[in-house]
Amino acid sequence: MNRTVAGLCWMLQIAAAAIFLFAGSKKLMADPQMVVVFAKVGIGQWFRLLTGMLEVGGGIALLVPRTAAFAAVLLALVMVGAVIAHLTVLGGSPALAVMLLVVCAGIAWLRRAGLMPA
Repeated sequence: MNRTVAGLCWMLQIAAAAIFLFAGSKKLMADPQMVVVFAKVGIGQWFRLLTGMLEVGGGIALLVPRTAAFAAVLLALVMVGAVIAHLTVLGGSPALAVMLLVVCAGIAWLRRAGLMPA
């Protein structure tokens, strides 16, 4: 693989991991804003904890070459849920969730297509 593309992929993985680790930590630490957001979703606070665990675990797994593709797919699915929640329940812009969905899908594609070494 081209070193430039590999470097870009790693930069995207590191940036996405940082975002997911931050966001997931806020959910797990019961940040008041996150509690309110998940109360609006209406499923229960257990869903905030599940989402936080998926984001933190996925963020860590994005940094491990052997698990990065799986983590990217998992986090892309989490972002699909976030986009749906924004469009149907929460309101506001789903732009960040859409951007992270595209980034995670790109990472998954690069990793699964064998364009990045394991």
